[in-house]
Amino acid sequence: MSTTSVDSPAQRKKITTRSFVQKKQRSEPISVLTAYDYPTALALDRVGVDSILVGDSLGMVVLGYENTLPVTMDEMLHHCRAVARGARYALLIGDMPFMSYQADVNDAVRNAGRFLQEAGMDAVKLEGGRERIEVIRAIVGAGIPVQGHLGLTPQSVHQLGGMRAQARNAAAAQRLLEDALLLQAAGCFSIVLESVPARLAEFVSQRLEIPTIGIGAGAGCDGQVLVTHDLLGLFERFTPRFVRQYANFCAQMETAFTAYKADVEARTFPAEEHSVEMLEDEWQQFLNEFGA
Repeated sequence: MSTTSVDSPAQRKKITTRSFVQKKQRSEPISVLTAYDYPTALALDRVGVDSILVGDSLGMVVLGYENTLPVTMDEMLHHCRAVARGARYALLIGDMPFMSYQADVNDAVRNAGRFLQEAGMDAVKLEGGRERIEVIRAIVGAGIPVQGHLGLTPQSVHQLGGMRAQARNAAAAQRLLEDALLLQAAGCFSIVLESVPARLAEFVSQRLEIPTIGIGAGAGCDGQVLVTHDLLGLFERFTPRFVRQYANFCAQMETAFTAYKADVEARTFPAEEHSVEMLEDEWQQFLNEFGA
């Protein structure tokens, strides 16, 4: 069985956007996972994951929404703050929710700034290509690092006609490459490529100076990201084909909850070791006071 070494805290340094570019230059894969709470962020940081994305996927896997569209700025900032309390070393990226950056450039800059100023993030992520260039330039111009997102962009689910793979014909592939180059020129420090053909993702990655982070985009990207709840088997509504499930926490939770319920009903929990008691003389004094 292979093991992965984890640097001790004394050996580790904070991952930055510059670290991302340096890892690409050294051909070192970049590991990214999502987190939405303190204990998950703490665990990811302890094992040395390079970056934690507080994704708007929390709307589906934590809040139970049908898609990511209902997620608000307040919800995103709430979860980002929890993650920031748990992670010291990973690069923290906050996902800008639907309509927090699409309508007005000034609003987009202010909202992006809140992720850093109020929620402890190191960078923000937003979806879209050439139509987002003005917004990206403005946010980067305000000193806020931006990660782009191309291919399947969940906030455009209705426009795309569902959660479908993208850039599967020559014209769409050319447009994606052009958009990636435009995002790089606008100042993005990295780009997520979601649900695009593996050959195309590798082709694009080789033509960019900034790293690509793939999700359902093959092994040719500079890094990979998954939704942690998918990886752990914590979200059962559906599992994307590109997910490798490393655990089945839903089944384990049901087993634990079933055992707890049975113990309560059988009065075997709580047992004596789970209870707090009074000293005997104090108990007798209490009984005497009430004439028991």
